[in-house]
Amino acid sequence: MGYEPPMPAADSDAVVLINVYKCDPAKQDTLMEALTVMVGRQRGLDGFVSATLHRGVNGKVCAVHSVWRSREDWKAMTRHPAIVEAMSPIMGIATFEPNLYEPGETFD
Repeated sequence: MGYEPPMPAADSDAVVLINVYKCDPAKQDTLMEALTVMVGRQRGLDGFVSATLHRGVNGKVCAVHSVWRSREDWKAMTRHPAIVEAMSPIMGIATFEPNLYEPGETFD
């Protein structure tokens, strides 16, 4: 049985961020370390619900699945100085595509 992040009720204002990072396979370990630092900083911010890191088996991608209490909390996180600082090394080794989603149904 794997980790199941808590999902907010469908009628909440919560948002799900799925951010896919692309990198050179030689940099994947470094990217995962930097993402771990970034998520560690996010954990203390207002509105953070949960996050899960994923390492692509092809060696070329990593992903972060995170849940935020609201779109406003997510936006505030993106401007927080600790997060801007944590993103600096990530932007030096990866490209990324963040997308926000409404929470959906969870299947077990």
